[in-house]
Amino acid sequence: MFEQLSQENAEIIANQWKYEGEYSFYNLTEDPEDYEEMLSPTLRANHYFQYVRKGELIGYFVLEEDGEVLLFGLGLAPELTGNGHGSQFLQDILTYIHENYSQPIIRLGVAEFNVRAQKVYRKAGFTVTRHYLQETNGGQFPFIEMEKNI
Repeated sequence: MFEQLSQENAEIIANQWKYEGEYSFYNLTEDPEDYEEMLSPTLRANHYFQYVRKGELIGYFVLEEDGEVLLFGLGLAPELTGNGHGSQFLQDILTYIHENYSQPIIRLGVAEFNVRAQKVYRKAGFTVTRHYLQETNGGQFPFIEMEKNI
């Protein structure tokens, strides 16, 4: 179901995935560092994964091991957001993590305004651990850190 993110799909995500309204915050073109990381095979290393179903790129996620914590981020194709697809996508990723990683804690950061994503994460068992300011997109923005024990 999941495989290493291909260069072709990294370029699609970086250049073609455009979210609307306040969610344009997640367009990779808004943050030069994230954009560069997505496009560079060296910077992506083996941390980025893609989910392609029936030839269609559904989403991606990134995992980085930090001791007993697995740092986690994800992106769902813009046309699939807000339509109830996020919960299943997240559950599929969590199953993959459970089967392939041994860290007891999964941690992620989500923009404070993104209540829709926070709801999906809470439903999956994530809890808020702290609020912080994140440097991104040319400024500092309020984020929420969430964790899940597995």
